[in-house]
Amino acid sequence: MPDKYDQQKRSEVMSRVHGTNTSPEIRVRQLLHSMGYRFRLHRQDLPGKPDIILPKYKTAISVNGCFWHGCPVCKRAQIRPQTNVDYWNKKLDRTMIRDKENKAQLESLGWRVLVIWECEIKKRNEQVLVKKVTEFFNG
Repeated sequence: MPDKYDQQKRSEVMSRVHGTNTSPEIRVRQLLHSMGYRFRLHRQDLPGKPDIILPKYKTAISVNGCFWHGCPVCKRAQIRPQTNVDYWNKKLDRTMIRDKENKAQLESLGWRVLVIWECEIKKRNEQVLVKKVTEFFNG
């Protein structure tokens, strides 16, 4: 399927994508705070600069966008751009490899890692997300 935007409009749209303080990340922070957890953000000294750090529990939480990080269950992750295919495939594949490497490095340093996907954060899934976080910390 060809891109519905021309090159200039696509560039404008993509320039608005940022890596920190995203809406899904903020929603997870609000949820954690309401559950009584206290945390730090984007620790530069840890592999991959995890989005949320709970030092008391030695836990790192990554809030991953389905498209960018390749969600294993979401349809959004399966759709790859049809223009400049080589570039996008390399970029997205490298992101997934980097995520696995960062998770392994964190675990080797003694950190527990929780990955929360963008599709799990939607309002209708809030109870599912609460259950996932609770089971992670209690299990």
